[in-house]
Amino acid sequence: MIRRDFLRAGACGAVAGIAALWFPGAGSAHGAERAGPSEAGQVPKEAAKTQQEQLERRTIMALTLPDLPFAKNALEPYISARTLEFHHDKHHKAYVDNAIKLLAGTELEKEDAETIMKKVAGDPSKAGIFNNVAQAWNHSFYWNCLKPNGGGPPAGKTAQKINADFGNYAKFAEELKNAGVTQFGSGWAWLVIKDGKLEITKTGNADTPVAHGIKPLLTIDVWEHAYYLDYQNRRPDYLQAVIDHLINWDFANSRL
Repeated sequence: MIRRDFLRAGACGAVAGIAALWFPGAGSAHGAERAGPSEAGQVPKEAAKTQQEQLERRTIMALTLPDLPFAKNALEPYISARTLEFHHDKHHKAYVDNAIKLLAGTELEKEDAETIMKKVAGDPSKAGIFNNVAQAWNHSFYWNCLKPNGGGPPAGKTAQKINADFGNYAKFAEELKNAGVTQFGSGWAWLVIKDGKLEITKTGNADTPVAHGIKPLLTIDVWEHAYYLDYQNRRPDYLQAVIDHLINWDFANSRL
């Protein structure tokens, strides 16, 4: 649903802020005081993981400007704090602001981002809505695909699927990088699951697999604003850095 009250907390307060929005009392000290003895202990590990996955999904689905899930300097030296200041605080915010303005007073105003994209995709009269909603969603998804000290070969379910569907990790990494390098102009490189099989795909401009009923596991933004301050015209170097050092495989595993 559209949220007009953008979250402004720092990166350390992002999860608590979003949790308080979707789960009343979850991020409040008063909520903790009301907890009974059985609630005071630690949340079981599997339950905590499920709650985190639900929170990530709701954050992505909502038309909001979420806080980054890491500090702005946490991805250095591969993506600088200055790049994230422009990319998140300016570009992503503009897509969210424009989407909210375009949706105001329409029958789509109360829908979540994925529903809106599917309803307006391919309709030239609603291209502005699609482009801004899709870019807001794509960016919220992209932030979750990155983490400090990430990248390299994965473990868990994704590793098993990569070996089964690509042959090995090296082949997968080569195909993902090539998708980003060969995307002409602005767009996105994606790891998706389609008919039970992992595939690499790419989309131009704001287009997204979600609009076509395909489930993405990961994406890399190849719009110039994602990398130009750090890499100038060296898009292949940016893609290599993300693949080797920043991919959040925990997030990908959570979507399988």
